[in-house]
Amino acid sequence: MKSRRRPVIIPTVNKLLEKIRATDPLLVRFCLYGFLKNQAYFEPFLILALREKGLSFFQIGALVALRHIVLNACEIPSGALADLYGRRRAMVTAFSAYVLAFAALALGSGLALPAVGMALMGVGDAFRTGTHKAIIMTWLEREGRSAERTKVYGLTRSWSKIGSAVSAIIAGAIVFNVRHYAGVFWFAMIPYAADLVNLATYPAWLDGQTRPGFRWSELLAHFRDTGRALLNPALRGVLIESMSFHGYYAAVKDYLQPIVMTAALALPTLTSLADRQRTAIMIAIVYTALHIIESYASRRSHLLSTRCGSDENAACLIWILLGLVSGGLLLALLNARYWAAAAGFIALAALNNLFRPNVVSRVVAAGDARLQATVLSVESQLKSLFIIPVAPLIGRWVDSQGFWPLSVIGLLLPAAVIISDSCRSNLKCARHQPPGGPAAQPPAGG
Repeated sequence: MKSRRRPVIIPTVNKLLEKIRATDPLLVRFCLYGFLKNQAYFEPFLILALREKGLSFFQIGALVALRHIVLNACEIPSGALADLYGRRRAMVTAFSAYVLAFAALALGSGLALPAVGMALMGVGDAFRTGTHKAIIMTWLEREGRSAERTKVYGLTRSWSKIGSAVSAIIAGAIVFNVRHYAGVFWFAMIPYAADLVNLATYPAWLDGQTRPGFRWSELLAHFRDTGRALLNPALRGVLIESMSFHGYYAAVKDYLQPIVMTAALALPTLTSLADRQRTAIMIAIVYTALHIIESYASRRSHLLSTRCGSDENAACLIWILLGLVSGGLLLALLNARYWAAAAGFIALAALNNLFRPNVVSRVVAAGDARLQATVLSVESQLKSLFIIPVAPLIGRWVDSQGFWPLSVIGLLLPAAVIISDSCRSNLKCARHQPPGGPAAQPPAGG
């Protein structure tokens, strides 16, 4: 009698558990933070949920801009407060604001309460962005692993994207069963509350060099030191790249939702289901695939830097690929090939996640360890400055022209970067560097 084969998933899960047990406990908690933070069940349905409330694409663009105006106003002060008075406290503030934001978005109809919700999300973003990255960098310095910035941040970001993939499946199930989009906001409160507890119980030393009491003079001195750091041409150049790339992607990424909905409703299958149920199934499938690819790209960003010879050379290659993908997206949208357009959005997401660990590593390398949370907050703030005028403009374009304008900025930005002096010089240097040269990094544990 033949012995029954063990299911393949069992040894796979066992290997994963063994790897987690062998990993530093704090690194596991950093990955858990990202996994829970990305249980944002509203994310694949945000535009559809706001459309359900009767808002136009222009009004939705204005709400996105409002979120980033609040983020922009609070970004640098929140980073400075985190650096001076505790990064854990800043993260707890962020997640408290998120929970309140979800309640406002779930309850609201019309424009008023959704505006409150998006403003609170801006507060949460301000206290979160840059702060947790600074926590990770503090841990890397203490462990003597600063050379592994790209790899370790890519690893934690990949777990965030795994969380997003799981979130897309759960979000699809919620919408399928509840049959309206507002329910995703209520369910998102549960993992965010769990992450709040995770963050609140981080070791105290991860706060960095905090001050015993609040003093305006110390805060102003911190701002002055940050301003001086931003005069560094190398840092300034990386910040401009980040603002352009991530700002463009953040402004257009959610339009994948109506594109998938349009494609899903045109399919000759699942016709016995309600429109929202068909949309929920297809969005869950597309976003799960998107986030798995994002996770893969983020985890392997450091390999691209090693192959290209440096983070700078890898960034230039990513910009070139962005131009090519945007060109293909334009053709797909002009010809109403919506599934091809969805594939183009997935490719944009992959490039965004190749670029993100690259940018964080370059910002940290060019900055001052004492100012990390503030400088990384500036980096995020610049993205917001890009989004504030661009998001409503794109919304107006889509209202009047359809979806094709979404790709135009993605064609213009790479052209500007590729012809710039810095990118040309980086590519020239890359031709004289062997693969795995100066940028090669030792592997990260876990």
